[in-house]
Amino acid sequence: MNCCSHCAGIEKEFGEKTAARDLRRYRRKGPLAGTRILLEALRREGIAGVTLLDIGGGVGAIHHELLAAGASRATHVDASTAYLAAAREEARRRGHESRVTFRQGDFVELAPELPPADVVTLDRVICCYPDMQRLVGLSAARARRLYGLVYPRDRWWLRPAFPLSNLYFRLRRCPFRIYRHPREAVDEVIRGQGLERRFRATMPLWQVVVYAR
Repeated sequence: MNCCSHCAGIEKEFGEKTAARDLRRYRRKGPLAGTRILLEALRREGIAGVTLLDIGGGVGAIHHELLAAGASRATHVDASTAYLAAAREEARRRGHESRVTFRQGDFVELAPELPPADVVTLDRVICCYPDMQRLVGLSAARARRLYGLVYPRDRWWLRPAFPLSNLYFRLRRCPFRIYRHPREAVDEVIRGQGLERRFRATMPLWQVVVYAR
């Protein structure tokens, strides 16, 4: 899958209806469980005054929460225009829209234009991207202090879900796909950028990991 079909798949799968639903849920219940664990781990490392690069941030839960907790500025990159609109709406409602820069597109293609940030996050993102090495390598290189991500565990009982899900997308003629990336491979790319693992937590489906420079 090339970057054009990848972005087209994101736009189709995460359109206005999905973005509106996710924003309603966030307003009612707050961040998802894995996101909460990631946020708590980042707060423990100290986030006062930090800059944030949130890649594939959806409705913006991470930057909304970290800006409220003392972060200075955030950049939100997303391939979904609907998610960016929902995140901007929530930022406006919370009064910090002027502290967030919104960029639409494929992060890997935009990376040369984006400055480093103190904290870089990818919450349930690398499982949606075909080229893990480029996505993780380029994003980890932009983390000055902390690098946090949430992605699926690579367990035998989860592996059949990937081809079955992709069959469902093909039957719907949707170019969106999900990808299984082994933890060891992800870890190797991140460590190759000079980061060391600081925290890891597991859930039945997801793992939450924070690295520090």
